[in-house]
Amino acid sequence: MNKIKWCLEQKKGIELVEPNDNLCEAYIKEANDTLKEIKEGAKWSVIMGYYACYNAFYSILMKAGIKCEIHDCTLKLMKMIKEFSDEDYDYLVSLKVKRIDVQYYLKKKVLEDLSEVKNFVLKCDQIRKEFDLNELRGKIKDAK
Repeated sequence: MNKIKWCLEQKKGIELVEPNDNLCEAYIKEANDTLKEIKEGAKWSVIMGYYACYNAFYSILMKAGIKCEIHDCTLKLMKMIKEFSDEDYDYLVSLKVKRIDVQYYLKKKVLEDLSEVKNFVLKCDQIRKEFDLNELRGKIKDAK
């Protein structure tokens, strides 16, 4: 909860905005479009895999009216959604680390299992359709 509080205090950190179904749909569409474009083993597959997952998760936040431009803070919000397991969180964080290694440090890494990315995107899509948005918004308000 300390990380969430810190994120709430940052300029581009977590903020409550109007829920936006149009952006929710746009982010999940972007996630699914990215899945179609990934070629296993390609240099950019790790980057694309991360952003497919990140955009799928962000679609839930957009539906709830939660904006955040700091990836670490965005990912911490996953801990506040009971439908996500610690393994889901760890997977996305590890994919983020690989993305940074490939994108900024030019390390040679590939996306080992596209099905994990697909499963994560599918899970986010399911959650956003059934999610209690007010519960998450309430938790963020309480953290302030």
